[in-house]
Amino acid sequence: MDPALKLCALLVLNLLVNGSYSTLIVFPMFIVLVLVNDAFASDFGHCERVVKSWAYTSLDNEIREDKHTLGDLLFFLHVPRTGGRTYFHCFLKKLYPNSLECPRSYDKLRFDPSKPKCRLLVTHDDYSITSKLPKARTSVVTILRDPVDRVFSMYEFSIEVAARFLVHPNLTSATQMTLRLRSKTKGVSTLDIWPWKYLVPWMRQDLFERRDARRRNGQHIIEKDDYYDMEDFAMPLYEYINHPAARDIVHNGATFQVAGLTNNSYLAEAHEVRHCVQKYKILGKYVLQVAKKKLDNMLYVGLTEEHRESATMFANVVGAQVISQLNAPNTTLELVDKTEQSSVLDFDPDSSEHQGSTLIAFLPSRQNSTSETVASEVTSSDSGEATKLKMSAKELMDAYEGCISNLRKAQSSRRIASLKGISPVNFTKEARLRVSEDVLQEIRSLNDLDLELYEYARAIFDKQHKATMRMFTEQRWDNISSNASEITFWKFLPLAITFAFLIFVSLLIVNVRRRTLKIK
Repeated sequence: MDPALKLCALLVLNLLVNGSYSTLIVFPMFIVLVLVNDAFASDFGHCERVVKSWAYTSLDNEIREDKHTLGDLLFFLHVPRTGGRTYFHCFLKKLYPNSLECPRSYDKLRFDPSKPKCRLLVTHDDYSITSKLPKARTSVVTILRDPVDRVFSMYEFSIEVAARFLVHPNLTSATQMTLRLRSKTKGVSTLDIWPWKYLVPWMRQDLFERRDARRRNGQHIIEKDDYYDMEDFAMPLYEYINHPAARDIVHNGATFQVAGLTNNSYLAEAHEVRHCVQKYKILGKYVLQVAKKKLDNMLYVGLTEEHRESATMFANVVGAQVISQLNAPNTTLELVDKTEQSSVLDFDPDSSEHQGSTLIAFLPSRQNSTSETVASEVTSSDSGEATKLKMSAKELMDAYEGCISNLRKAQSSRRIASLKGISPVNFTKEARLRVSEDVLQEIRSLNDLDLELYEYARAIFDKQHKATMRMFTEQRWDNISSNASEITFWKFLPLAITFAFLIFVSLLIVNVRRRTLKIK
């Protein structure tokens, strides 16, 4: 019998025997406790069954033996604020022609992935989208970031994008202008993309309310040293991290995205599973188990903090295979009209003329490289002719470095322009150091699953990095040996020829002398 029921039985017995007044008071309290306990046990039991059932069906018992071999379709699972946009523009856009890039919504599938032309998919969709993809032909790659830094970045970007709307006199004007522009364009704006379609409107409304309060009150604003706690201008970080929207979308977001359980999931049971895990932390171990298995089966797992090493490994593990694959004799890349080029657009109401909202596309031009190592045939939509690009992994890295430098400058300029609307707020790495330890600890507590998954990803990364370095070392020694053999051969060939010539001349002289002696 349940301990609570035993206690109730004893209280009833005591009431019947003694009829004490104290028992009459305490007894109803215990009845309530029993009912609450039963409800809790029933709810937890239901959640446990739901989560376990999902985990069981999600775990694939077969480890993919070819997980390090690139499939026909590459799916870049872009976890927000991990540097994925940089990889897309500075790596993948240089590898895949537009004709092979899948039309993207960054939310829901709007294309037939079984078509052979669809070879590259880059979205914020969670892992559940793979249920719509040809599993045997799909390779998945992703990048993870330190969870605390990612929460900071999510908070900063939400405010940065929302602040661009402050060029409008009020929220109504900003909203109407946004709707008009979105109805006239075929592009995908930040406000169409998960999770920003939830976070930015929420933060936009908050910024307008705080600006209206400043104007209405006309009070003297006291500036603080902590830019993450300037409540007169923007929502403080501690308020942001404890808001229900952040708890549902931001915290442990990487784990839920890799596991396929975001509020944008294709799985019918995702919402219930996610909320059960958020309600009962002990159930998080099942989600972690699934997420770790997904990482194990990925072609590549990078780390934002290990930028240089991650980029180098991506170029050699993924880039080299893409180049080889597209260079295969049976690869046919057809011409695509420029109007069909897909683009991910960033909604920018803060134009250079400050005359309203505009849609700014980040579409860096392709850079030609001159290596004679590997050739891949791609289509140039500008000239309408197939152009031979010869690119090695090393040259891909060189092109990446130039691209990322330009991209960072553009992003920095945009952030400075955006934050002018809420000056003196200024988000920097130095400013993060002034955030209180209590807030940092709260972030860690709210992202316990992400912290553990990040450490697991680091172990995968270290293992793959060592394997890549070992391969480089072996190739380098092979090249050195080959070069040494060639150098040795060509260096000593003239000496050998000279030596042989001298021997021949000596023998000839000796032979002539012998004949001369015989004649005498």
